[in-house]
This record gives sequence, C-alpha cells and structure tokens, in this order.
Amino acid sequence: MTVGEWQQATQRSEYNGTNRNYSGNRRNGCHSMVVHMSDFKWCHGPSCHKSHTQDRIRGSKGSKVLRTKKVKTTEWNRGNGYEYFCSTGCWQDFFLKFAPQCIAIAPRNTPLETPIEDPKREKHETNYGHTYYNTTIKERVDTSME
Repeated sequence: MTVGEWQQATQRSEYNGTNRNYSGNRRNGCHSMVVHMSDFKWCHGPSCHKSHTQDRIRGSKGSKVLRTKKVKTTEWNRGNGYEYFCSTGCWQDFFLKFAPQCIAIAPRNTPLETPIEDPKREKHETNYGHTYYNTTIKERVDTSME
C-alpha cells in the first residue's frame, strides 16, 4: 500500500466515523476530544530486533535496520503476556534470559498445597471390553473459623 492509498483509507475511515475518539456531545458542531494513551507497546523479546522478517525492516535506502515489533493491545491480549510480546518465541526468549531475576522477586521456598477430599475412583467398561478409570478430585472447603 502506498502512502497515498494509506492516506485515502485513513480519511475514508475518519469520514465513516470508525476512527473518531470524541464524546457524543455534538451541540453546535463542537466536539470535545478524548485523548487516549497508545494502544501499542514494544515487544519485550530480547532478540526481537534480530529476527530476519520483512515486517521488521525500517529505514531509508542505505541505512536499513531491523526494528523490534510493536504489539497492539486488544481485548484478546489485554491482561495476559501477549500484551508485551509479539510471539511465543519472544516470550520464551525473555523468560530464558530473565527467569532468575523474576524468581528473585518472589522466591518460593516451600511448596503450595490445596486441601482435597479423598479422591473417588470409578471403573468404567466399554461395549468393546475395554476398561478405564475416572478419578474425581474435589477441593475441600474449609468451614472452620480461625
């Protein structure tokens, strides 16, 4: 897409109202603009800028660079790790590089435990003579007052 095509598409979307950020008060043709923070973050993958893909190439002829990707925050990735990483690979690279520092923030010196009721094991037989077992594990609800 050329710059001219992009500008036309942007103007068309603004005209159609799909790209407008203002309140519903249209009295006398006046709009109060709402300013939003950027919906993008730079990928935190330590090697993101080294991946040889066309969507990372930036710059003018003679001074090209591979740039870290931007990650758009959407309803799909809001509140999970993909809000900060462009791919599972970048997420894993970050973890492998910074895991010791992350663990040092909140070290775990004892295991966590969840109280459960005695598991119930049920035996099932199929019409073909096969047998399988199903184990039901139910968390125990502690009703004692401390």
